[in-house]
Amino acid sequence: MKEFLKDLYEAMGGRHLSLWLVQIAVWAIIILALPMATWLSTQDAGAAKTSFNVVFDLLLSPFLIYFANFYLFGPILFFADEKEARAFRLYNKLSNRMRYLIFALCNLIAIPLFNSKFFMLWFHRNSIPNMPEMTTNMWIGFFGGMFMFFLLNCIVAAIAIGIRHFIRTRQIRQQLKDEQAKHTEAELAWLKNQINPHFLFNTLNNISSLTQIDPDAAQDAIAQLSDLLRYAMYETNKKTVPISGEVEFMRNYISLMKLRCNEKTEVKTTFDIAQDVEIAPLLFISLIENAFKHGVSSSRSSMIDIHLEQEDGSIVFACDNTNYPKDDADRSGSGIGIENTRRRLDLMYADHYSWQQWLEDDIYHVRVTLNIKD
Repeated sequence: MKEFLKDLYEAMGGRHLSLWLVQIAVWAIIILALPMATWLSTQDAGAAKTSFNVVFDLLLSPFLIYFANFYLFGPILFFADEKEARAFRLYNKLSNRMRYLIFALCNLIAIPLFNSKFFMLWFHRNSIPNMPEMTTNMWIGFFGGMFMFFLLNCIVAAIAIGIRHFIRTRQIRQQLKDEQAKHTEAELAWLKNQINPHFLFNTLNNISSLTQIDPDAAQDAIAQLSDLLRYAMYETNKKTVPISGEVEFMRNYISLMKLRCNEKTEVKTTFDIAQDVEIAPLLFISLIENAFKHGVSSSRSSMIDIHLEQEDGSIVFACDNTNYPKDDADRSGSGIGIENTRRRLDLMYADHYSWQQWLEDDIYHVRVTLNIKD
């Protein structure tokens, strides 16, 4: 029983007290409008009270019909969301057609029930003193008025369902938006985690080779790698990080990647950042890694030129490198690194970035421009 009452409370929107208050306030204004106008125009409290009694008797049924449909018939029968219908064990129990029929039947019963005062008055009309004889025109007027009043109640029920649908649609859209945000955060974390093991694997291979040639240099490289790992593990858990940290990380990373290069490779870097703005962490590492992977040859002259600068509310990253295709399935500008970088840009910067890549005279070029004004 306790669980049933809890489900019913949630189904009727009990947690949204502000929504209750707003609707009560609107109905109070509708009911009190005519009595207040009567009092202001006549300054007669008795006339205002009479006006209130008449309006209250007329609008009591629409008032009850509205809230019955908004908090009971609508969520439980018309929409039948899992949480709402769970209280009555109706979810997935009835077909849509059956639920709509029950919804209409409930309203057809509720409208006369909420107007029982007038029906009782009709049944006891003969006992009312000075009750005039009903003529044909009076009967037509009576039943016409009853039909119009019934139609008014139906319109009020439709308004309640319409408002409920509007609120429900907004809630569903917000839930979808929240779920999309959670999915995006999870995907960003996954993409970043794909980067970390990738550059770690390559760097360890470079240091392993160096230990046989220059142990002291290998020890320095291990210390440098330790700084890289510390930054990657502890400083990049946020959505954005200061670009100064990223620049230092890229400097160290490039220094370690140069260990694999011989005297035939020329590596140039330019970092020109005026303000310490924030960007997504480890955003350009895959592009740098790609340059070393596909732009260096042990037997031919190689060139890598990495450039990062700040320009009037934008961050521009450029990387140019010689192009030495490995094979048909592993060419410069392809692979998981490029795909991950573009996906992260799509998720974090959407319409606030531009991407250019092209191959010209055996030199591979990539340009990424981030608009960070906003």
